[in-house]
Amino acid sequence: MIVARLDDHQVLASAGELADLLTDTVAGGASVGFLAPMDAADATAWWKERAAAVATGQLAVWVARDGDRVVGTVSLSFPDKPNSRHRAELVKLMVHRDARGQGLGRRLLTIAEEAAAAAGVTLLHLDTETDSPAENLYRGAGWTRVGVIPDYAASPAGELRPTSLYYKHVGADALPA
Repeated sequence: MIVARLDDHQVLASAGELADLLTDTVAGGASVGFLAPMDAADATAWWKERAAAVATGQLAVWVARDGDRVVGTVSLSFPDKPNSRHRAELVKLMVHRDARGQGLGRRLLTIAEEAAAAAGVTLLHLDTETDSPAENLYRGAGWTRVGVIPDYAASPAGELRPTSLYYKHVGADALPA
């Protein structure tokens, strides 16, 4: 399995494959911002729209490929305000349902954390559906849950669900877990 960071042109070229991953993730019930059923054309358009943010450096996207197939992705969203350049948001960590349970989610998370630290980021944050399998991944990787917001987002099935907020210090100044 190869994990690589994509530039804006590669995001555009991979939009269809990334859309396949997104539609699989939503179909599997993961709350990543979309309702089921996820239309492939809408998923492709959503990924293509990300290319502009990648081009400006506001978004970094990594993909994991098993052969020619995209089986995972993770992104970092960087704020554009001067007082928040020390932090980034971890977004859209997705692993295809048939590639789960092999450590790929942890590998993608580690790659994003290391890249953030290399870019001078010292604080990462994220939100994820409360009681989802993703919470085990983040807790196991040393992320700290700071709270829960009730009725934060609709699940792919349309039910309002709570979200858990997490943070992690990274880089040379990272605090011990």
